[in-house]
Amino acid sequence: MTPFAFRGGDGRALAADIGGSGPPLVLLHAGGPDRRSLRPLARLLAERATVILPDVRGYGASVCADPSLHTWDQYTHDLLALLDALGHRRAVLAGAGLGSTIALRTALRVPDRVDAAVLLGVEDIEEDAAAKAAEIAFLDAFAARAAAGGLEAAWEPILGRFPPVVGAMVRDAIPRSDLASIIAAASIARDRSFTSVAELADVRAPVLVFPGTDPRHPRALAERCVQAIPDATLAPVAISNQLKTSEDLASATAQPIRDFLDSLPHRPHARER
Repeated sequence: MTPFAFRGGDGRALAADIGGSGPPLVLLHAGGPDRRSLRPLARLLAERATVILPDVRGYGASVCADPSLHTWDQYTHDLLALLDALGHRRAVLAGAGLGSTIALRTALRVPDRVDAAVLLGVEDIEEDAAAKAAEIAFLDAFAARAAAGGLEAAWEPILGRFPPVVGAMVRDAIPRSDLASIIAAASIARDRSFTSVAELADVRAPVLVFPGTDPRHPRALAERCVQAIPDATLAPVAISNQLKTSEDLASATAQPIRDFLDSLPHRPHARER
């Protein structure tokens, strides 16, 4: 993978990796890990696509310690700025957790830039005030633990709620994480990704959905998303407790993603300037 520096939607310096050849495929990591968590998957897809792995604003080398700059619209603008910097008008977007929400938001808000989407565990969509308040409280408590005792202390009480692969990716990323940026990124809880699952009925791109198995990425939500999105398919494997490492995640998901990419209409991959 080759490092690539670019400017986000507001001109902030952000970072990515690029490798492979073919039509562009952006891999967006989950909240907590950074772009390195998806490098094993990128290597398995590099024969099918030009794989682009950004560090989402606030994670890894994309430092951003201003809470006001962590919004879903800003993340979408950053993604579009990355595609523009590389000369790609359109791309397939694949994301895990946080990244799946960015992919869906972009497919919904800017449909002419998205050929298809792959969702590796759909993040919970808070459809009422009580659920939204609980999410804010959860991430506020995370930020408070991080400020008081560092990232290990912030994650320690909650990683057991997720599949082991999540813990492995988070722990691997901690030494590369900027503490103030991670604390600032927790403010995303105050922005609303979607009003309801029904809003996803306006997504027109083909979508492949890998179900999660934990309370933050429940299988029932993945199934509801497949029902709501007109051209969505549920993947044959789940993000489960059987997955221990990022290599396990790559091995489990690469072939269904390859099959999905092969099913898409032919897409020219020459860069558009």
